[in-house]
Amino acid sequence: MPELEIRNVDKFYGETHAVKSVSLAVEAGQFIVLVGPSGCGKSTLLRSIAGLEEISAGDILLGGRSIANLQPRDRNIAMVFQSYALYPYLTVFENIAFGLRARKTPEAEIDKSVRWASDLLHIGDFLGRYPRELSGGQRQRVAIGRAIVRDADLFLFDEPLSNLDAKLREQMRVEIVRLQREVGITSVFVTHDQTEALVMSDRIVVMDKAEIQQVGDPQTIYASPVNAFVANFIGVTSLLEGRLLDRAEGFCEIEVPVGGGAVPLRLRASGGEGAARGDRIVLSLRPEDVSLHLEEPEGAANLFEGEVIDTIYLGNFLEGRVRVGDREIGIRHHEYLAPGRKVHLSFRPEHGLCLTE
Repeated sequence: MPELEIRNVDKFYGETHAVKSVSLAVEAGQFIVLVGPSGCGKSTLLRSIAGLEEISAGDILLGGRSIANLQPRDRNIAMVFQSYALYPYLTVFENIAFGLRARKTPEAEIDKSVRWASDLLHIGDFLGRYPRELSGGQRQRVAIGRAIVRDADLFLFDEPLSNLDAKLREQMRVEIVRLQREVGITSVFVTHDQTEALVMSDRIVVMDKAEIQQVGDPQTIYASPVNAFVANFIGVTSLLEGRLLDRAEGFCEIEVPVGGGAVPLRLRASGGEGAARGDRIVLSLRPEDVSLHLEEPEGAANLFEGEVIDTIYLGNFLEGRVRVGDREIGIRHHEYLAPGRKVHLSFRPEHGLCLTE
């Protein structure tokens, strides 16, 4: 039985359909990331699980029990918000202990729980400080500490790292995943950051326009997206429109218009099983899957000829864009290429993806 189950949940704000018939099962101990652009419904869904939003239809079960009609305080769910929501006039110890005191937990148990959480989060030396005396990362640790001492059945994280600088975000990603593994509580994490989704999750739930587009482990989502939106949102890709010529044995034959002509290509199919010959189709190419040739190679499959637009230095590799007719294709390489340089691009059939919109 799933620890958390969402069954055909809808949420309306007047005429706005904010969550459209969403169903999702989360196993005990999993770390699930809801990811998507602003306005896709991910935070609304999270707040509905917490009871901060009343669902319009459907059901939400936790541990096999419906919680859809329960007040937030009765759901035994701990939530960490984007804003740390700390009490400025309370010390770190008192902030972490606040919920325990509200439930009239014995003082000895409060002291034990707070010190356990602070040691786990590496803030044991700050228990006597006030929030104003802490860095952003330390404040977020306090907010997480306040959540984990509750002995909740479910953790919810609503974009908790968005206020932190890039380096601290990287550190906190590792800390939150480590913490979740040690505590072992089922967790749902909301973010718009694709990197967070890929590096933190057991499973990713990609949302767009109030609906779930795809659910899967990070490797599957990245390597086998079901449509062009998922391919473009998770990771970097070049999307080229084409026309389906044939489809057989897991591969597509497509024709991509380039300049005044058309380039025939063969590539791996991913989704879009209902597409028929002549239908519009989308080619997805990851930069790392495109091979760069300074001279035209002999016998290379799926070959484009193009002109370098720009090159960006990113440390141990470079990324660039190549203009192919009126299209642009992203590449990853290890040699600086001046704008205007003529090059050839190719990819193996198993590296390109044939997608629907």
